[in-house]
Amino acid sequence: MTNNPHIKYWWEDLQVGETRDLGTITPTEEETVAFARQFDPQPFHLDAEAARASVFGALSASGWHTCAMAMRLMVTNFLNESSSLGSPGLDSVKWLKPVFPGDTLRLQHTILEKRPMSKRLDVGLVRTTWEMFNQHGDKVLFMEGYGMFRRREPGVP
Repeated sequence: MTNNPHIKYWWEDLQVGETRDLGTITPTEEETVAFARQFDPQPFHLDAEAARASVFGALSASGWHTCAMAMRLMVTNFLNESSSLGSPGLDSVKWLKPVFPGDTLRLQHTILEKRPMSKRLDVGLVRTTWEMFNQHGDKVLFMEGYGMFRRREPGVP
């Protein structure tokens, strides 16, 4: 049995059906533009006037910025306390509504299934959804994918 006092959540502690509220984050205009300038320099993410003429009608955050904010909440409020070993990938990413500077975004994480990895007895795989909502309760982001977590007791079903 592994004993690490810094880990609160091992693979064995994660239960199918469990939902966690992982906090909120509010992007500023400066953060939105800075992210876009570096990673997604489209006019509707960079310039308020150009954004007004776009389908969004106002400066909006890049979908990748929304994903990055979700990741920040996930790491800060869950993964840093877990035996996380990273992720082998996502099955789905959907940007459902635009995110605007000043929106308060809340992340919800739900465990859909879990199983031990067949070739790594010390690792378990967990399939989850990440859903991000704005202050109006509108879902703005949906992601589904996998996380790998170290097992407290490798090889025990």
